[in-house]
Amino acid sequence: MAETAAQKTFNFELVSPEARLISEPARMVTIPGEEGDFGVLPGHMPLIATIRPGVVEVVPANDGTPRRIFIAGGFADVNATNCTVLAEEAVNISDLNQAELEQTMRNLQEDMNLARDDIERARISRRLTLARAKLQAVSGHVVA
Repeated sequence: MAETAAQKTFNFELVSPEARLISEPARMVTIPGEEGDFGVLPGHMPLIATIRPGVVEVVPANDGTPRRIFIAGGFADVNATNCTVLAEEAVNISDLNQAELEQTMRNLQEDMNLARDDIERARISRRLTLARAKLQAVSGHVVA
């Protein structure tokens, strides 16, 4: 029996607190899970997973160019016909500026050196982790 177009795709949604960023059929999605990246294809087994900061890559159903979106963490809810990513923050990779991120990293390092207590250090550390992940997404290299 031949596969129908619907069997080759699934519904994908990417939602952030600000808006629903993507709602379209997809052929494949790669998600940065807490325990490692995982791919989602049509017919995927049901799964709920936590997501670490990283890049979601969406291969649209229309055979277009894959879209790359940085997310700051969140959750993924996957089943055979749907995949929903609830992201804490989401931004297109093309909207990130490497020079600005490098400056942000330098500023946060300075702030860390001047932090007065553990609570302040923890807040700065979280922001530093996100800036590092964004820089890695833009540059394609691991950032120390």
